[in-house]
Amino acid sequence: MPDNPKALISNADRYEPTLGLTTQDFVSHYDTAMLPARPRKPKDKAKVEVGVQIVERWILARLRNHRFYSLAELNKAIAGLINDLNTRPFKKLDGTRREWFERLDKPALRPLPTPHYRPR
Repeated sequence: MPDNPKALISNADRYEPTLGLTTQDFVSHYDTAMLPARPRKPKDKAKVEVGVQIVERWILARLRNHRFYSLAELNKAIAGLINDLNTRPFKKLDGTRREWFERLDKPALRPLPTPHYRPR
């Protein structure tokens, strides 16, 4: 669910924004769906925004006093923290993010189509 940018949306209707031709072609190529958020409706993306906020707080808070001298070194530190976050139990739900991904999302994933998407 992206915001409602002019580059993706051809008709920014208040209730049903229409995807542009290139965007629709991209979505069709990968056999997926894109539901843009309505203009000035932050509640449309609340769950996504909270997920980003959790990751930012969990990772940035732990790395704020570290100094990294290469991108590889930073990526290694982030990968370890992501693994810790994904195996940490939820506070209000049973299980972990990893368990929920394995049970709900992973079975629905498919390999990306070949060839990769190329804009017209």
